[in-house]
Amino acid sequence: MSKLRWLFVLSFSFWRLCAVAQESASPRESLVLQENWSIQSSAEAKAEGGTISTVGFSTRGWYPATLPSTVLSALVEDKVYPDPYTGMNMRSIPGTTYPIFAEFSNIMMPPTSPFRQSWWYRKEFKLPGEYQDKTVWLNFDGINYRANVWMNGVQIASADKFVGMWRVFRFDVTAAAKAGELNSIAVEIFPPQPRDLALTLVDWAPMPPDKEMGIWRDVRISATGPVSLRYPAVMSNLNLPSADEAELTVRAEVTNATDQSTEAVVKGRIESVAFEQTVRLGPKETQVVRFSPQKFPQLKVAHPRLWWPAQVGKQELYPLDLKVEVQGKDSDSSHIRFGVRQVTSTMEQGHRLFQINGKNILIRGAGYSFDMLLRSSPERQQAELNYVRDLNLNALRMEGKIENDHFFDLADEMGILMLPGWCCCDQWENWPDWDKENELVAGESMRDQIRRLERHPSVITFLYGSDFAPPPNVEKLYLGILQEMDWANPSISSASGRNTTVGPSGVKMTGPYEYVPPVFWYVDTRHGGAFGFNTETSPGPAIPPIESLRRMLPPDHLWPIDSVWQYHGGGMSHTLNVFTEALSKRYGAANSVEEFAAKAQMLAYEAHRAMMEAYGRNKYTSTGIIQWMLNNAWPGMIWHMYDWYLRPGGSYFGVKKACEPLHVQYSYDDHSIVVVDSYYQPFEKLKVRAKVYNLDMTEKFSKEADVNVSPDSSTRVFTLPSIAGLSATYFVSLTLESAGEVKSRNFYWLSTREETLDWGRQELDESGQYDISTWTPTKEFADYTGLTTLPRVDVEASAQYKSDERGSTTTVTLHNPTSTLAFAVRLKVNRSSSHRVSREGESDDEILPVLWQDNYFALLPGERRTVTATYYPSEKSKATPTVEIEGWNVNRQTIALRP
Repeated sequence: MSKLRWLFVLSFSFWRLCAVAQESASPRESLVLQENWSIQSSAEAKAEGGTISTVGFSTRGWYPATLPSTVLSALVEDKVYPDPYTGMNMRSIPGTTYPIFAEFSNIMMPPTSPFRQSWWYRKEFKLPGEYQDKTVWLNFDGINYRANVWMNGVQIASADKFVGMWRVFRFDVTAAAKAGELNSIAVEIFPPQPRDLALTLVDWAPMPPDKEMGIWRDVRISATGPVSLRYPAVMSNLNLPSADEAELTVRAEVTNATDQSTEAVVKGRIESVAFEQTVRLGPKETQVVRFSPQKFPQLKVAHPRLWWPAQVGKQELYPLDLKVEVQGKDSDSSHIRFGVRQVTSTMEQGHRLFQINGKNILIRGAGYSFDMLLRSSPERQQAELNYVRDLNLNALRMEGKIENDHFFDLADEMGILMLPGWCCCDQWENWPDWDKENELVAGESMRDQIRRLERHPSVITFLYGSDFAPPPNVEKLYLGILQEMDWANPSISSASGRNTTVGPSGVKMTGPYEYVPPVFWYVDTRHGGAFGFNTETSPGPAIPPIESLRRMLPPDHLWPIDSVWQYHGGGMSHTLNVFTEALSKRYGAANSVEEFAAKAQMLAYEAHRAMMEAYGRNKYTSTGIIQWMLNNAWPGMIWHMYDWYLRPGGSYFGVKKACEPLHVQYSYDDHSIVVVDSYYQPFEKLKVRAKVYNLDMTEKFSKEADVNVSPDSSTRVFTLPSIAGLSATYFVSLTLESAGEVKSRNFYWLSTREETLDWGRQELDESGQYDISTWTPTKEFADYTGLTTLPRVDVEASAQYKSDERGSTTTVTLHNPTSTLAFAVRLKVNRSSSHRVSREGESDDEILPVLWQDNYFALLPGERRTVTATYYPSEKSKATPTVEIEGWNVNRQTIALRP
């Protein structure tokens, strides 16, 4: 089964498994309270919580809501306010009067904001009769920011204790619960204040006027016996380097819910390995139960099946089943899957280098963002992680946007490494102004997140600082909690090059965040170039394809670029000026939005490809790179590899090409041809072919060479010489073959005009860090204007289509019958021949998400290519999809699919 097919089979399977839970449950299952909530402002709902939480209370005039949901998200869903993702609609919502691009999380809400006061969430539900004589728990996986809670007229928790966006809460509601009857819950949510440890979207998207107030993660009812069991995890210690034995430590928390001391037996099983121990618990006491390999030698496992990241090995997962018994009766149980793996890191020339199971790994990842209104779904999560795998990335960084357990379960299955941590730019790093509540919330948030993250083999570190490192007292707090929680992975004090009491972070956050030409990544040796571990960097804007621009911008603001474009993000300076200057000088000025979008895809393609290729070539002088970012919180112009509509553009396919696990590439600095092997295995008798063409496709140079490459290596094969008679714009075509089969192909458009940088205009901040508000300007631009003179091409094409319950596959065969290059060929699969028509008369019915083997590629004269797309249509339709073909100089055509 192909990788693309496998990804969508996996995707569909999880969609089915993660269907919305029904509101019925056995005593050992959680009852997810998701549907049929009502919300209302406390300014309108005049009753007290004891009254609102009684069965039968009238919610006439309230707004319906489905959880998880922020207040604004529910109101937008109910059409109270216009779609805030389009144009500047957000600014029409009451309470959005803060200055554009200001950090609203650090500013008080205006007095007239409807979100300044608390809001009520209310729901009635039937509690299963089987909950009778059980301990009943009310669980909140995430609120923002503080709350009062009532159940059946009884107050369960108050806002002075029930506080913190990143905390996980569980309340014993046995006394208030009514098994077999209707029950009612009322939650009064208070919005975060500027000095709360809440959430900021930084400059990724506008901050909504409610500041994400609401119940933003699941609310669940569960039942246990007198002793409950939570937070199971397994830590692995391998005898490296052989890794042929693993010592496993099993950890869990048990809680006695009664007012009397009790004795419980905790029993566990990992496949055929069983273990148990007795624990004595005082009244209301919680204890950590550990099964160590020293006390339980059966937890020393010979020849374990190891968990590896994507590309380099299998994602082996073991089952852990735990249960706790009281007086011989089952009281509670849990089931998780875990991976046997060990994560370490070392300092190589001052740079942090990660090892998985004792083997070095170059981290090539991206920054992950929540949706602007914190909307989420299992389908969306699966689609985003499918894209990560398809991009050939192996990691995601979560700066203060730490996903739910389902997301991490998927990452475990797919071998995607996770680097979660806290955020910058708000109270989380405003340590001098922390009060006692901040310290408490920070510590408990750390404890709750580590509790749930440590069981996931995909999680390899935690960054407890972002732009800055915490002061000694806060660092001591965080490190103490990590030790208390048996955290077995490395931790990092900041995402920037800061020193603390535990030493240097070993990473850098030097940008750039703005457009720089491809050569920058190869020649810069001071800041963002390909050395060390860069935790966030990017060549800046990634303009979405034209179809997405038409969806996110009003018709009267499509062209020229104006303040509405800027509102949707244009880099740290909130303009597209640097990007547009480079596009105009390199490719020629655009005269329409269509031309601008088309040229922008190629500018982003080459820029992102070069960034990732430079880090790949230079391993392990380079040890890691996190592209800023993977995705957008809303329809944006910057920092993504696919846009908010899940439409991949030029940046996507540039990164995908660069991160191929066995890859041939060109070096912009010394013109060397390099083979990068990211597998932990060698390859012998590979053949590298390089051809250089003029703009008219006259061959100017050709060379081939045989090469053997070592595991996890970067090998220079040969260097292109100076070639006389090149056109101002010329091409380099590369292939890597094994036994006559093409393993990698790469195509570059280059210029005889050397691109140079204005190093004198780089700036450093007061701490010596690269100033993220600036970049390295370009002094002399490459000349690609010759591309506009390429003759138009009609390619020959046919396509086949297969579909079943696991998904759909379209295979397109293309042939360029002309003597002209077909440049930047773009393929789309549309839902049917009767497209939905956009405002501008262009079709916009592309099936998304979609995984293309390749796109925005070149088709040489006479060349034939077969390219496959895999997808799962979200709409049931009997109509067969069609394929749309276009390109830089390729005439658009639509072809019918054959089964």
